[in-house]
Amino acid sequence: MRPARLQRSCLIVSAALLLVACAAPQRASQPGASAPAGGTTTSPAPAGNGAASGTIKIFSSFPMTGSALGQTQTMVNAIRMAVDERGGKVGDFTIVYEPLDDATPAKGSWDEGKEAENANRAVNDPDVMVYIGTYNSGAAKISIPITNRAHLFQISPANTSPGLTKPGKGEPGEPEIYYPTGVRNYARVVPADDLQGAVAARFAKERLNVQRAYVLDDAESYGRPLATVFYNEARRRGIQVSPANGPESIDRQATDYRSLALRIRQTNPDLVYFGGITQNNAGKLWQDLRATLGPDVKLMGPDGIFEQAFLDAAGDAGVGTYVTFGGVPVSRYTGKAAEWLQRYRQRFNSEPEAYAIYAYEAANVALDAIQRAGRKDRNAIREAGMNTKDYDGVLGRWSFDQNGDTTLTTMSVSQFKGPRIEQTEFITQLSAE
Repeated sequence: MRPARLQRSCLIVSAALLLVACAAPQRASQPGASAPAGGTTTSPAPAGNGAASGTIKIFSSFPMTGSALGQTQTMVNAIRMAVDERGGKVGDFTIVYEPLDDATPAKGSWDEGKEAENANRAVNDPDVMVYIGTYNSGAAKISIPITNRAHLFQISPANTSPGLTKPGKGEPGEPEIYYPTGVRNYARVVPADDLQGAVAARFAKERLNVQRAYVLDDAESYGRPLATVFYNEARRRGIQVSPANGPESIDRQATDYRSLALRIRQTNPDLVYFGGITQNNAGKLWQDLRATLGPDVKLMGPDGIFEQAFLDAAGDAGVGTYVTFGGVPVSRYTGKAAEWLQRYRQRFNSEPEAYAIYAYEAANVALDAIQRAGRKDRNAIREAGMNTKDYDGVLGRWSFDQNGDTTLTTMSVSQFKGPRIEQTEFITQLSAE
């Protein structure tokens, strides 16, 4: 199964690169070349005119169709806040923000073709200087090679797959395959899953006293590596993990998981861990696990299910679930984060979901990069963004390291105590060690 997944991943990235490289054969060496959806050839957008005034566009790309909308709408709101709080200006530049949807009605979640379309639209617009995205790590694997060839600064508020940035932490060939120019243009303001999976295993052993665990994943580039980290770290800590050959990938299209739940029950687990996202049928999985395993077996998942959409899908089965997250839940915000939360509530008369504050931080980092670059030039803005150091934001004081990863590494564990995300109860903060 792993070679097949890697083959598909490489084919996807190769297709994205081919789309960029072959769109304008007469100028194949120029960054950003791409074919539009209609199939005609266009010249790539210039990387900026170096002007010190004019219009600069920022695009975001998140799934705005389907159940992720509850989460991603609060992220879009937060980006608008960041732009509006500066009066829509950075120096003499007018900032125009446009959110793009990388989901389709047919899938109800992010789509490879749609994400490639969004990234190509960005690189072919000469006014676009920053691409905020993606929400899903699999989508980032599509867009990063496209934005990289155009020297466009890409910053994610939510991607956590280690292989996007960290050598030796993902599949063979990662992360170099995503950076065809050899120069990094992608960064993220959230800790990666090599930390999250390890923290989940540590919590399971030290706080829940788990002796036996069954590990599942959704077979995607976010969920599978995360489940693998949990599996290996749990085994290292002395937990008996099943299945014997590694995490089991679920059928995301299944109408029920009762036969899977019955097989899991035969292993007599204390805990079932799922590496995956809500949109890959996590709600139905939880319902069948809880109905078959009973109330005493603990269920645990990552930030991919840390949203109201999961609780809506899982119903009563979701209550009691343990979740890990690269930060703290909204209810635990202090200092600048608490001040931001108050402003958000006043403006939108609603509660932000977990990743909204990360979208706000990402947007402000992008605006700061534009200001420090001082000119409308993609490469200058990319360089400024990637060299963000000692940034004092709503998440605290942090920097990007040489890979574009945040120096913030503390994770939290919480528990859903009711059917509303506001009923999440913070338990503890942990490091991976």
